[in-house]
This record gives sequence, structure tokens and C-alpha cells, in this order.
Amino acid sequence: MSESCYITQKPIIIQDVVDRVVRPEAGAVNTFIGTVREFTKGKQTLYLEYQAYESMAVKKMEEICTEIKRRWPDAEPSIAHRVGRLEITDVAVVIAVSTPHRAESYEASRYAIERMKEIVPIWKKEHWHDGAKWIGDQKERQPGVPAKEDIQ
Repeated sequence: MSESCYITQKPIIIQDVVDRVVRPEAGAVNTFIGTVREFTKGKQTLYLEYQAYESMAVKKMEEICTEIKRRWPDAEPSIAHRVGRLEITDVAVVIAVSTPHRAESYEASRYAIERMKEIVPIWKKEHWHDGAKWIGDQKERQPGVPAKEDIQ
């Protein structure tokens, strides 16, 4: 397990991710918690199954943390993602970012989740009453979040 990023099959303990970024000089800790929702585009989800190319996924998550530190030098990020079968309301991903001031922690946290959808090799299979489907690139371009080719 990396110090700041990891993949797990066990439920993510949110406080553990937060504790990785808490520090005296940070006045803000922004936490994004992604959970399994029941309905996606009008279809009722029974459960999700996440798979990852784990070593590459952790490497890419660490790359995102490096990008965050380059863009927001006072930021301290941590990312955890769960794999395996997840039920409705289970926590799938936790991102915590601490910064001296709140605006940067919000921006960096949003940046992290958008980049994850863009470059991290984690896939989900949505299971419905009438079948299932693997979901690949889930990313919808968000204003202010650069494409991977725009990041130096």
C-alpha cells in the first residue's frame, strides 16, 4: 500500500484517508466520497462490481497526487478506491485533500476525481434486473478540468 494512494477489497475507512492529509498548516480538508447509487440514467442498479489493474491504478493515482501538488503546491492529497462487489450506498472512492485555505482543497479534490475517471484503470460492471454492462470511460468533461494531454 502506498502512503497516499491505495486500492482495497475491504470497506474504505473514511477517517483513515482523512488522517493521511491532516497537518497543522492545513486549515481545510476537503473529502469527496463516491458511493454506489441506485439509479443510473433511469436504470435501477442492483449492485456494482469494480475491477482494477491494481499496480497500474495505484501508480496513476499517485500520478494524480503529483499533479495536484504541482498545481497546488500547499496541497496534500490521498486517494482510496475499493474493488469487488459493492452494494447500493457502499463507498467506492474517497479523496481527501488538505490545503491552507478551502478554495484550493475544493478545486484539487474535484480535479482528482475527474482525472481518476480519465486515466486510472478501474472498471465497473453495473448489474441491473435485466442484465449487466461494463463501464469504461465514465468521464464527462467538467469546466476548468484540463484534458490529460494539457497537463505538463
